[in-house]
Amino acid sequence: MSYLLNRLLSIVLTLFLISAITFGVTNILPGDVAMMIMGTQSNPEALEGLRHSLGLNDPLIVQYGRWIAGMFTGDWGQSLIFKAPILDLLGQKIKASALIVVMSMAIALAVAVPLGVWSAVHRDKWQDSVSSSAALLGVSLPDFFWGIMLILLFARTLGWLPSSGYADPGVDFGLAVEHAFLPSLALGLGLMAHLTRMTRSTMVGILGQEFIRVARAKGLAERTVIWRYGLANAIGPVMTIAGLQVGYLFGSIIVIETLFNYTGMGWLTYQALLNRDVPLIQATVFVIAAVVMLTNLLVDLLYLLVDPRIRLG
Repeated sequence: MSYLLNRLLSIVLTLFLISAITFGVTNILPGDVAMMIMGTQSNPEALEGLRHSLGLNDPLIVQYGRWIAGMFTGDWGQSLIFKAPILDLLGQKIKASALIVVMSMAIALAVAVPLGVWSAVHRDKWQDSVSSSAALLGVSLPDFFWGIMLILLFARTLGWLPSSGYADPGVDFGLAVEHAFLPSLALGLGLMAHLTRMTRSTMVGILGQEFIRVARAKGLAERTVIWRYGLANAIGPVMTIAGLQVGYLFGSIIVIETLFNYTGMGWLTYQALLNRDVPLIQATVFVIAAVVMLTNLLVDLLYLLVDPRIRLG
């Protein structure tokens, strides 16, 4: 319980620091929020009146305090470009992004773990060389490259999947998965490469340990030794790396969602940055940071359940 409380306190302090930095940076960007709302041809007196009503003339510390208070009370303000409550926008878009993040993680783990184990079992053989080369290729090429290749192959050439757009999973789950599959695969390929390398290196170390030799000496089947004893001890570090990669996914999601015109959190963040929608920029950065940290906390808690040695320590 003390571990959980310490982690939650650390998350709260980190989010406070992120909110302060985000608020400060967005307020020193060039441009005038009031002019964006009213237009460049607006009357100077009207502009000044709007700045006063929005509190833009107040000291930054006062504006920051008002913003934080609004975050706690559920008043996150309105988007300047979408003319809608920010909280409502985030609720819609985070559902879309959650779908492709979960799908990309599932795709990556489903391929990377067996491939990493296979590579470790056949260490220094042709199977290992093929797996390592594929993983190196996946790490070396950026996500947007995979996205473009996937669009050209599966959407333009074969016509199997849509190349853009978003479908609400609450309305038609099958259609939502179709629209989310290519963005998820583009995100998952890079992650798959990282997790394959991590699984291989962890399994190589574990397969050389004494308890593995003892298990083999007892006459246990090689499949049992590898999957029940080897992978069971390797899965913890792999889970930790996978959890840390959630931040990587949310960082890449801006490019991928824009490329596929998939209207999730990444697309929303890009639109906010493109149009200097300061309240929306602040909210999206804060929410993405919160999701990443809470996901890492969840992975750490699962690690405690998977590895009893940590729990006893």
